[in-house]
Amino acid sequence: GIAAARDVERIVADPELLSLRLDGVDVAALAAEFAAPSVEVEANGEASVRGDATRLRQAIANLVANALRHGTRAVIEVGEEDGLVVVSVTDDGPGIEPGLDPFARGASGTGSTGYGLWLARAIAEAHGGTLELADSPAQGARLRLSLPSSSA
Repeated sequence: GIAAARDVERIVADPELLSLRLDGVDVAALAAEFAAPSVEVEANGEASVRGDATRLRQAIANLVANALRHGTRAVIEVGEEDGLVVVSVTDDGPGIEPGLDPFARGASGTGSTGYGLWLARAIAEAHGGTLELADSPAQGARLRLSLPSSSA
């Protein structure tokens, strides 16, 4: 707990560590790395962004870890919408408590540092994108990471 939080604070305090090495990144291929018995990946077509693959992988990893902490399954969907590459991660857990900001620094579910979603949002914003809570189709929570597409 505390050591992990200190690591995160170091990352956050050091602007060099969040500096990005920009390359063409195939977000669908990144998402596919997370496929597992409890993680389904649905990618529609080309989904390329100019970004830092290591940071984007970390953001997706944080979203998947969050989904599996609250539910038993995660579905990652990758697609393009209106010049954006959108990665949404949906879980089958109880959903986010009304009034709770899951992105607040230190907002923590059980057994987490409370920095995962906050850091994922910081990574999204460093890429000119957003990370927000989206309407979930049924129960559970859906988080939506949107990044400017490099093919737009």
